[in-house]
This record gives sequence, structure tokens and C-alpha cells, in this order.
Amino acid sequence: MEMTGHIKNLLRLKNSADMVALETKLMDDDSMALTTTELEETRKRTYHEIGYRDGNRNSGSPQALSISLKAIYAKFQNEEKELVGKQVKIKEPYMNEQRNKETEVKALLVTKENKEEQIVRIDEQIRAVKDVIEKLKFEINDLPRDPKKYHIDAIRGASSKFWIGLIILFFISLYLFTFYISTSYSAFFKTFDPDSNILMNVLDPKAFEVAWRNGPLEGGFVTLIPFVFIGLGYLIHMFGEVKNFMSYVKMALLLLITFAFDAILAYQIEDKIYDLSKTMDSPPFDLSIAFTRIQFWGIIFAGFVVYIIWGLVFDFIMKEHKERDKIKHEQDLRNKNIKIHQERITELEKNKEVAIGELNFIKESIAKVLGRIAELQRIIDAVIIPTKEYVLYASEYMQGWITFINEKLFISRTETENLVGNCIDSYNTHCESVGAREDSQNAIYISAL
Repeated sequence: MEMTGHIKNLLRLKNSADMVALETKLMDDDSMALTTTELEETRKRTYHEIGYRDGNRNSGSPQALSISLKAIYAKFQNEEKELVGKQVKIKEPYMNEQRNKETEVKALLVTKENKEEQIVRIDEQIRAVKDVIEKLKFEINDLPRDPKKYHIDAIRGASSKFWIGLIILFFISLYLFTFYISTSYSAFFKTFDPDSNILMNVLDPKAFEVAWRNGPLEGGFVTLIPFVFIGLGYLIHMFGEVKNFMSYVKMALLLLITFAFDAILAYQIEDKIYDLSKTMDSPPFDLSIAFTRIQFWGIIFAGFVVYIIWGLVFDFIMKEHKERDKIKHEQDLRNKNIKIHQERITELEKNKEVAIGELNFIKESIAKVLGRIAELQRIIDAVIIPTKEYVLYASEYMQGWITFINEKLFISRTETENLVGNCIDSYNTHCESVGAREDSQNAIYISAL
């Protein structure tokens, strides 16, 4: 009976403050607690009664209805604002989302710091690689001046010695080509002229021209024979590169062959010279006679000794070239390392660009999440109006208003229908203006009060 008395008293309430106070009391008192359905029914009846009363006061005017609905919406807002527990429950999903977003921001900030540290590390790596490149460039320029500084077993200044030796070798080679072309032509093809002096018979300035004029066999022989001696000199150098007994034996044999070749040329020439001056009593020319002739030894030493000099100069140049090769090899090695480091810089710069792009994306994500957190905070700070509930109670108010029109206004049926239609239009306009729709089951309307 006591519970029934409370309900009857609730039906007679005319203002929102009394209703909210009683509703709170009923919800807080376990011994007098009403079910949610009973509270909704009681509240609906209250709004219906208020609508009926306001309709009576305003004779069902649509214009008055529009103003009254605004007051009803304000009343509903105040009621919802006073229901703290209900507001907390409605806002709970937004609070949970806000907490999740705050956790997400913390994770994003950690990721942002890590990405910034990664970019700093990449910059440091790029600077370190650039420093290495500058060091390598300095070493490339400094290597010829002081190879020992870089633990390279090469002689400083080898380049100048190399070029001086190369110039000397070039002129000695010209001498050997001239000498062997002339002596080989004189020894094997030329007929000596008794009226010419000995030197002109031995060293014919037109030997090359005359030999080719006489035919390709003579021309090819006198042209190619200097290369035989050059080849022998090259072989002697190559054998000298290997320091062992057999190499020395081979070098000795090559020198002996070269000496023998020069001796043959000298013998042939000296034989022709001897024939020009011999008499009937002169003995036949042989080695014993050749060994006593100064021209014989002069031809040998003019060829063989200069050939030995050529070989020594060639060997010296090759050694100098080897010294230059050591330095050049180290320079080439450093140039290759520079290219490798430059490729490394390119790779690091690409990684940096990717990291910067990821950092910008993280910053954008943080900004979006912070914006959502601020939006959620505005929702939490505002009064949340359950749309479906407001439509429910506003429609009850509207029914009360229309009930008065139908029951208490004594006007024609047509006038009644027009008046009700205008009131319904005012009601729909109001619901649209406050964002309340019957099909928005879970939608809410936010108003910052």
C-alpha cells in the first residue's frame, strides 16, 4: 500500500524538480525501488498531463505549442542533467573510449620518440660515412707524397724516376732499332762497296728503305729482327722476377744467345769487310782472324752492350712501374671504397626519408587521436540527451495537447483536423530542430549547458 501511495503522489507532480527529486529518492531507497518500466510509465503520464494542461492554457494554438515544446525540451534537459548516475552510465562508453585513446596516444608518443631517435642515428651514420669519404679523398692525394705513412712499401717520388727512365728507354730503343736494322741488312743482304768507307758499309742509313725496295722478305726481316732482341730483353726481365737458380740459368742462357746473335752479325759483316781488302796471299777468314779485328768487337759491343743497358733501364722502369702500381692500387682501392660509402649514404638517406614519412604519419595520428580525445571530453562535459527517450516523452506531451483539442475545444471537425495538423507540423519541426528522430534508436543529442 505504501508503494501505491508513492505512485499516486508521483502522478500528481507538475514540475520537473519535484519529479526528479522523487525519482532520485525512489531509486536510492531499496525498500521503495520502482522498476525502470514503472518509472518510464510514470514519467510518460506526467508529460501527458503537462501537455494536456498547457494545451488548455493556450487553447491548442500551434504557435504556443512550438514555444511550449522548447520549454519541454529544456525541462527534459534539466531532468537528464540532474540524473547524474544515468549521465555517467550513458557517458561510460565515451569515457572508456577516451581512456583507450589516451593509452593509444602514450603508445604513439613512445613510437614517435623511437622514430626521432632512429632519424638522429641515421644522421649520425651519414655524417660518419661522409667523414670517412673525406679521409679517403685526402689519403688518395697524400699517398704519392708519403706512402710509408699508410704502410705501403713503395718509394716516394717513383713517378719522376719512372718518366725519366721511360724517356731514356725510348731513345735507347730507337738506337737499337736503327742499329739492328742496319747491321742485319749489312750482314745478310748488302753487297759492300770497296769505294765506301767501313762505317758506311756497316751502318747503311738507307738500309730500311733499300730492304723494302728489294722485296717484302728483306724488308720484313730487317724490320722484325729488332723485336727479337727486345723480346729477349723482356724474357730476361721476367725471369729476373723469380729469384731462384733456374731463373738465373735461363737469364744466363738468354744473355749468351743474345751475345751469340750479335757475334754472328759481327762475323758476317767483318767477313765482307775482310773480302774487300784480302789478297791472294791472305788466309781464309775464320774466327781466329775475327777475334783479332777491332771492327768485330766494335760491332758486338755497339749492339750487345747497349742491349744490356736497355735491359737494365727496362728492368728499372718495370720496378718503378711496380712501385707506381702499389700506390695506384691503393688509390683505386680507396676510390672503390668511396663508391661503396656513397652507395651506403644513398641507402641511409632513403631509410631516413622512409623514417621521416613514418614520423609524419605518427604525428598526424597523434593529432587525430588528441582531437578525438578533446571531442570525447566535450561529450563527457556536456549533457547527453537520449534521443529515443525524448521522442517518447515529447510525443506524450503532444498527445496530451491533442487530447485537449479533441476533448475540450468545441469547434467544427474540419477546424479540429486543421488545428491538429498544424500542431503536428509544429511538433515535427521542433523534433527536427533538436535532432530527435524516432528511427534513431541509439543516437544521442549533445547540448553543452
